[in-house]
Amino acid sequence: MWCAFTRLANAIESAKVPLLTRQFQHSQKYNYNICRTKYHQTPAVNISHKQILNMSVAMPKVVFVLGGPGAGKGTQCSKIVDRFQFTHLSAGDLLREERAREGSEFGQLIDDYIRNGKIVPVEVTCSLLENAMKNSGKSLFLIDGFPRNQDNLDGWNRQMSDKTEMQFVLFFDCAEDVCVTRCLGRGQGGSGRSDDNMDSLKKRIQTYNNDSLPIIKHFDQAGQVKKIDASPDADEVFQQVERVFLASGFQ
Repeated sequence: MWCAFTRLANAIESAKVPLLTRQFQHSQKYNYNICRTKYHQTPAVNISHKQILNMSVAMPKVVFVLGGPGAGKGTQCSKIVDRFQFTHLSAGDLLREERAREGSEFGQLIDDYIRNGKIVPVEVTCSLLENAMKNSGKSLFLIDGFPRNQDNLDGWNRQMSDKTEMQFVLFFDCAEDVCVTRCLGRGQGGSGRSDDNMDSLKKRIQTYNNDSLPIIKHFDQAGQVKKIDASPDADEVFQQVERVFLASGFQ
């Protein structure tokens, strides 16, 4: 289904380019004739299709939100949405919704990966994220829980890096014992998540340490990480978050 959607979107985009180019060329010809009559100027240089599209469509701005299971990413994203009008996209939530959707071709595959604490193939996750961004009609996005490993990062760079502007990585750093306590409490409180149990948590924490931390270090070395101490209560954590967004130009 997602492949068909992508092919359709690409076909529409391909159809738009010649039309837009013809409109642009007509406008350029009109302006050029005026210039020749009045000022005897030479024609403007040619502009590529990609440059024309970039002039007419502002690319979405993306903030990656990373941290261990139970670090409070979802809670803080809700506060950021209220304060700074971002749209929150949780890679995990999108995958769980797709898993539960009747007739989904990816449902069983996603279920097997999540139950075993493994990371779902990046092609599936990127397709879900791209469709959610397009359907939202918005331009500011928090992408929660992604990229989780090198494969995720490579997949994003292949499929999405030229369609978005990544602003920074918001990293919620939280002690492991605090994260475990939060997740177990969430599960006992009826979160409905099949992975809020000790067996799944052990696998998720191991996956995070082995695969996600190196990605955070990669972004950190590039100067793109904003680190947040996520151990205190939610309001105190958000005070740190708010300062980061204000300092980054968001009001």
